[in-house]
Amino acid sequence: MSRSCPHPEDARWMAHALRLGRRGWGNVWPNPAVGCVIVKEGVLVGHGWTRPGGRPHAERVALERAGKRARGATAYVTLEPCAHHGRTPPCADALVAAGVARVVVALPDPDPRVRGRGLERLSAAGVTVDLGCRAAEAALDQRGFLLRITRRRPLVSLKLAATLDGRIATATGESRWITGPEARRRVHLMRASHDAVMVGAGTVRADTPTLTVRGLGMRHQPVRVIPDSRLSLAPEAPETAGLLATIGEAPLWICHGPEAPATRRAAWEEAGARLLPCPVDADGRLAIGGVLAALATAGITRLLCEGGGRLAASLVKADLVDDLHWVSAGRLVGGDGRAALAPFGIAALAAAPRYTLIESRPVGADLWQLWRRPLAAEALGVTLPPDM
Repeated sequence: MSRSCPHPEDARWMAHALRLGRRGWGNVWPNPAVGCVIVKEGVLVGHGWTRPGGRPHAERVALERAGKRARGATAYVTLEPCAHHGRTPPCADALVAAGVARVVVALPDPDPRVRGRGLERLSAAGVTVDLGCRAAEAALDQRGFLLRITRRRPLVSLKLAATLDGRIATATGESRWITGPEARRRVHLMRASHDAVMVGAGTVRADTPTLTVRGLGMRHQPVRVIPDSRLSLAPEAPETAGLLATIGEAPLWICHGPEAPATRRAAWEEAGARLLPCPVDADGRLAIGGVLAALATAGITRLLCEGGGRLAASLVKADLVDDLHWVSAGRLVGGDGRAALAPFGIAALAAAPRYTLIESRPVGADLWQLWRRPLAAEALGVTLPPDM
């Protein structure tokens, strides 16, 4: 087994497979969003990506499109082909049966059911295997799946829309709309590329949100997640009307602690919500790490948090924000406005979580910045295995 991209065209074809894989973001959980292209004599003969719900896998879609042309071809796959029997037979076996001569894989799969077995099956069958082509890009794309397997939490994207002085509302609580329509449309695109979107109970009270994807002509909807330790929100209250009106098209999950009243639990379940019990801290508030663990156990790989200030602060303080999307509007409301982040007790700059600026660009009249938390490849469980 060799590493990297040994042939001149490998990087180009793997880039195409990576673009295809991203089409599955937000609608294939708990499976990874994988892309695959099959190339023969320099010509693309098959392509695919993981389909909604996680089945069929990208390799099977690409092989079906390639048909007999797959024999003697090269397959480019963004994640190690599976080697276990689930609802479908292993993809590694399907590639062998199709007569593929070479498989180029971006990343090994740390899932204990795979973890090198797919590569071993291919090699044992005489298929040439090259591992590591565009591995860094693939690891970035697969962070949600990899974190769920290795860290028992999803990828966390935090979106904050604030004024130039970091306020998300005026002193009276007015917040619609700080940013313009172009930025709000991009938020809907973000929701579509995540498995779930989460806001705090205070945001529900203030905004009566629906948290659905709108205006894009998309049928897929993310899971809506509300952390609410004691189930202070009631299904019959006006502030939850937007969530319940759309519960038939977008699932609603509520994370709660052990002290949540049984009557309120029953009311939410009768309304159609799914309840996720979570641990609490010494103050009786939900432990944010426990919330993320419960979501990961339920299959969530990519989570978008849209606030409010207390929930956002708990994620930042625990250093659990992987991507921070900061949207600045050209407004100033002053120090009496509501801050984007609640206090979280940082006394020294050395203790403040750091992020690296990845992108900064105007979106309509607003400025959208992406800041990213550094994360070593070893933390994702994707260090390359020794040569076979």
